[in-house]
Amino acid sequence: MKSLKILHSESSRGWGGQEVRTLKEMVALRELGHVVELVCPSDACIGLRSSELGFAVHHSRMRGGGDVRSMISIKALLRRKAFDVLNTHSGHDSIVAGSAARLAGTPLIVRTRHLALPISSLATYNWIPHRVIAVSRYVRQYLISAGVVAGRVQTIYDGIPRHEPIAQSTLRAELGLGPDAVIGGMVAIMREKKGHEDLIEAAEPLLAMRPNLHFVMAGDGDTFARVKATVVRRGLAQRIHLLGFRSDIPNVLRGCDLFVLPTHQEALGQSFIEAMAAGLPVIGTSVDGVPELIEEDVNGMLVPAKDPGALRAAILKLIDDPELRARLGREGRRITEGGFTIGGMADETVDFYRRSLSERRLFA
Repeated sequence: MKSLKILHSESSRGWGGQEVRTLKEMVALRELGHVVELVCPSDACIGLRSSELGFAVHHSRMRGGGDVRSMISIKALLRRKAFDVLNTHSGHDSIVAGSAARLAGTPLIVRTRHLALPISSLATYNWIPHRVIAVSRYVRQYLISAGVVAGRVQTIYDGIPRHEPIAQSTLRAELGLGPDAVIGGMVAIMREKKGHEDLIEAAEPLLAMRPNLHFVMAGDGDTFARVKATVVRRGLAQRIHLLGFRSDIPNVLRGCDLFVLPTHQEALGQSFIEAMAAGLPVIGTSVDGVPELIEEDVNGMLVPAKDPGALRAAILKLIDDPELRARLGREGRRITEGGFTIGGMADETVDFYRRSLSERRLFA
């Protein structure tokens, strides 16, 4: 079957779950034999990382719907390379690159919705793209409730790579902790609504009660300095360890006994999938798409968002019950048996592209 020529666009300059998913998808689609390229601002993190992985990266500012210069350059790119698919990911590139694709006559324009936030422009879902991908059932249902035509939207879950099992993590040696330490891990970009302060609030009394209890937070971002200041001010720097950005997340998770992410808002939650696949019992919040991953007392625990007291009780229950940790961890490890793999995500995406292209040719 003929390979597809796919151009991804991303106007965001940051690095979070959205960009991580997009790059994983690009790699997986390339491995399936498709031609995959990217257009983004010159200082976008995803562009820098894509270049390192050998992708052709084209630069365009895409500073808003009025950026005519970017629209003209992307239109020329789409025509010159005859892409079959343009897949947009953020608001500005959905307007600029999406409009350029309409003008260029690109056969299929897809918008992926990564966030559990109110949409700002219905046009970037109903009028500019031909089809929409939602990263969870929650996001799909929200889009439909906001006025996006149901038949245009398909849920395609995120996938994680299959890592080789790590026999021994280096995390405890790095932190100077022995095998008797109980470590709770949190992996998330440090930004508002991820719940870092909630975990600190919940953990502080527990740390006073359990001298062998520690927490690690992996990730950096806009609120890193504030979170660090809070930890230092409360005298918890020897018990709550801020690791910053890490490229060895499987190693970090292997060194933990449980995983906590008290997010206030989450379209799905890649970190939960990673932690569950690593065999860790997880504590999440009952918001947005998270319950699509975590079933209470089956493969994890759910607590209300913004409730440090409930979070504290759940953590205490796990650290005091090794058998519960083991049972939830075993069940969580099965998450990739029914999906949530990069290969599955890539296959579903290609099938969606091909089916959408076929439907558009049929009704053109």
